[in-house]
Amino acid sequence: MSTVRISLRRRVALAYTVLGLVLSLLFAAATVFITEDYEHILVDEILRGQADDYALRLAANPATVLPQSHRLSGYLRRIDGRGNVPTGLAALGPGIHESHGDSAEGIHIGVFDTDQGRLYFVIDLSDIERLESHLEWFLIAVIVLGTGVAGWLGWLLAGGTVAPVRRLAEAVDALPTRPQTSGLADAVSDDELGRLAAAIDRYQGRLVEADMQERSFFADASHELRTPIAVVRGAAELLLDDAQLPAASRRVLQRMDRGVRELTDLLDVVLDLGRRRDPVTETVQVRTLLRDAAAALQEGGANPDLDIAIDASGEWRVPQREALLVLRGVLRHLVPVEGRGRLSLRGERTLLEMSYMAADESHALAPHTPQRSDSGLPVTLLGRLAATLDWRFEEQTFDTSARRVRIRLPEAALDAAPGSIDG
Repeated sequence: MSTVRISLRRRVALAYTVLGLVLSLLFAAATVFITEDYEHILVDEILRGQADDYALRLAANPATVLPQSHRLSGYLRRIDGRGNVPTGLAALGPGIHESHGDSAEGIHIGVFDTDQGRLYFVIDLSDIERLESHLEWFLIAVIVLGTGVAGWLGWLLAGGTVAPVRRLAEAVDALPTRPQTSGLADAVSDDELGRLAAAIDRYQGRLVEADMQERSFFADASHELRTPIAVVRGAAELLLDDAQLPAASRRVLQRMDRGVRELTDLLDVVLDLGRRRDPVTETVQVRTLLRDAAAALQEGGANPDLDIAIDASGEWRVPQREALLVLRGVLRHLVPVEGRGRLSLRGERTLLEMSYMAADESHALAPHTPQRSDSGLPVTLLGRLAATLDWRFEEQTFDTSARRVRIRLPEAALDAAPGSIDG
């Protein structure tokens, strides 16, 4: 069951809207209550005043005529029962009464016992009732407008309230993936938001400390691993220098030497990835870069039957050391051990193509499908290093007749000499 998520600004605006509705309802209820209460007090005072006044007049002059107008009408039932009192009034007891019904809305009756008899006064306040009806519509408009204005003001105020939170979120999003100290707390107020920013600053500080410890670990591990690898590599090179070494043993040693060299390169890759330093770019000749990368395949007398063809010119601006590591690693995957065939390397602007073709059917390649990530990079250390250089693997073909890899370099690689690579 999915949960509906409402943004913080909308929640604040909704709270203001509800508050505006509640306050408008309370105002309307208070207005209606005060109006009705004031009406009752006013009617009671008018009718009682009339009763007291005419009671005195009747005491002085029993023939006094009671008022008979469209607003106020008076009736008297004397003690002996004489008097022309309407039937509907005669049944009412002493006190203030209000008639109900569409035709009698706003009619108030006051019944008072005096020494001269029972006085009945009827006052017509229907026009006031019509004003109360207008007041009700006015209060409905106040409720609607009050709620709407409260929601609108809430939306505006919520925007100002949430703005510091949004700026803090943008500042956190702008932080690089590489750990670094931050001063977010200095840019916000010293309140709950400041506490949140300070917590993020402290967390960034812990990340920086952990990153330094990790870099130190990689440096120590690299140093410790290089020593035994150098021993094995030196021993292999020394044995390969023996001219009387049997051919079978020489091939084994060449395979071992190639494996040790690949292990050395992978160790350098791990160290570079662990240090997470920005590579230093430099301008290099494309042909020279590809030649140096391919030369690693024939070090120590390996792959003597490998034919290397390089078709490239111009310059690239790339980190030379990291580029060589990636290219040597890809070539080792491309060219099989004791490869006998043709290796073609071609550089054209930002496109680099590397292909290997076996010399004949007797040296057909074993089928091989390299693992790939969703981004198109090999799932290897070399792929991670290539990603840091922004190199993209566009094609990787490994079948029984040929192997081919296409790499796309970023446009920044041409910044050193635009248009200098003409293939």
